[in-house]
Amino acid sequence: MRTGIFLFMLLVANKAQAHSGHVHWLAGGTTWTWDPQVTLPLALSGGLYLVGTGRLWHRAGIGRGVRVWQAACFALGWLLLVFALVAPLHWLGERLFFAHMIEHEILMAVAAPLLVIGSPVAMLWALPAGWRRSIGGVGQTKVVTCAWPWLTNPLVATLLHGAAVWLWHAPALYEAALANFWIHWVQHLSFFVTALLFWRALLQGPEGERGYGVAVFYLFITSLHTGFLGILLSLIRNTVYPVQTSRAAEWGLTPLEDQQLAGLFMWIPAGLVYAVAALILAGLWIARSGGRRHAYAPR
Repeated sequence: MRTGIFLFMLLVANKAQAHSGHVHWLAGGTTWTWDPQVTLPLALSGGLYLVGTGRLWHRAGIGRGVRVWQAACFALGWLLLVFALVAPLHWLGERLFFAHMIEHEILMAVAAPLLVIGSPVAMLWALPAGWRRSIGGVGQTKVVTCAWPWLTNPLVATLLHGAAVWLWHAPALYEAALANFWIHWVQHLSFFVTALLFWRALLQGPEGERGYGVAVFYLFITSLHTGFLGILLSLIRNTVYPVQTSRAAEWGLTPLEDQQLAGLFMWIPAGLVYAVAALILAGLWIARSGGRRHAYAPR
């Protein structure tokens, strides 16, 4: 019953409030967040992808270079970012730990893989040819050619993403992010960027589809350590983040209940996302491996 309170309050919220430097606006009875540091990158990325994909399809044909289902994945991932960072969920996340956890998991476990699948490189086609060549030149520099394979190595990407999750859930850093807009912005950016690297390493790593078997292992490790953090938040008998949970009573929850709901969400629904992804990759790995064995079997 109480797990659905935040959904009801999203519909009945009747006034805008400012918090930690955020710019809120009353829209349709709910509060939206219009921070330019968030909305401008969202608008730019969405516009570049739309124009770039359109140009690519105009030249090569619809579905060439970027498949239709990939474009749909990118669009869904982009809309989920808007839902998490601009729509009233973000406003509510500043007041309820449970909603804040939903926001973080959307960024890391749902939007990030959808954007990776959507082939975001299509955004380059929205740029002038000279700019594309310049970016390509940067991509060939020694620094990038050395750093990129390292950053997208499955083990390294998993460790970086895990470190970001645990570091920012340290009570001092987590509550500092609530008190300062720029710290909060860096927190979200580190969650999102390391999640993009993580999913890129697993879904489009150097070994291609042959790496899906290894990807299952890293998904299991990630679900294990994030689930453990969720269990800690669910079972501990005192509030770890007193500032984050201080307004829980306004929504009919005690601070401890708010924390427990956040932990349960991180533990179970978010864990299911990793489990489903692991099952899909395992199925693809087995199917493709079987196909290759059949192709090379003696006749």
